[in-house]
Amino acid sequence: MGMREECKQFESRSYANGETVRKCNLDLAPEAPWRCPENCVGYERRLADVDWAHGSLVTPPAPPEPEGQDIGALLDAAEDIVNAAGPSILAELAAEQKKARRPLGRLRSRFGRKPD
Repeated sequence: MGMREECKQFESRSYANGETVRKCNLDLAPEAPWRCPENCVGYERRLADVDWAHGSLVTPPAPPEPEGQDIGALLDAAEDIVNAAGPSILAELAAEQKKARRPLGRLRSRFGRKPD
């Protein structure tokens, strides 16, 4: 079964560079952007609101499915790469924030004021 575009949890977003993201907001579709689970517990049919004006835009089609590969394993490998980068990114951010706070600490020590 393909992604259920009529589901309340389905989201598609296109960016200026032409990339498109198709995903489940509840992260219940491990094979997104290609498939939703058969009996998804988070499936809710999207209801049209009274005041919405629907345009002529359509959801772009899913990218071609990689052939000869286990999609779940491919997406798990991509997630592992992103998760592995997280700690080093946080460490860099903490170092930048510490460096940005340093001049204020030097001024306080020079003028004898204690931090609040």
